[in-house]
Amino acid sequence: MTSALFIIDVQNDFTEGGALGVEGGAAVAAGISRYLDEHPDAYDVVLASRDWHDGSNDNGGHFAMEADPDYVVTWPQHCVSGTPGAEYHPDLDTSDVDVHIQKGQGEPAYSIYEGKTPDGVPLSEVLAERGVTDVDVVGIATDYCVRASALDAVNDGKRVRVLSDLIAGVAPDSSQAALKELEAAGVTVTHS
Repeated sequence: MTSALFIIDVQNDFTEGGALGVEGGAAVAAGISRYLDEHPDAYDVVLASRDWHDGSNDNGGHFAMEADPDYVVTWPQHCVSGTPGAEYHPDLDTSDVDVHIQKGQGEPAYSIYEGKTPDGVPLSEVLAERGVTDVDVVGIATDYCVRASALDAVNDGKRVRVLSDLIAGVAPDSSQAALKELEAAGVTVTHS
């Protein structure tokens, strides 16, 4: 058994005050850091994803450019590579992160599986090289990128847990629906 932690999109634009700030995002950042400090040997590999969008285009229709965003398919500009909004939240201690994954470069991307390392290695190759069998998922947002990443991990044959005290969602109803969907797909939703 080889275990991995997926830290999903704990970025300034997804926490309070950001372009798409989620209530509780800063607390999630601090909570993940505390959890890793208290459990330094819990994972064989820690991976962290970031939206890393292009600033010069609509990223495949992901950014609303000509009309108001619908907050389903189109969104305000967020997490543009090289901007403060794309950086990890300062309360997330990234010294424990072994692999950084960037996603959404020129296209919509929700799941960590849609990303690559800065050197261009797809996540699936990173996991295969390390023989990862078990994945815990934490981060932002429960109802979007956490959901998509956990479902893709199940589809990749991993045993998956979502740590419910280390996630934050856009809206309570859609977050609860996402957790129910994940449980129905075989994900264990548990407390850290």
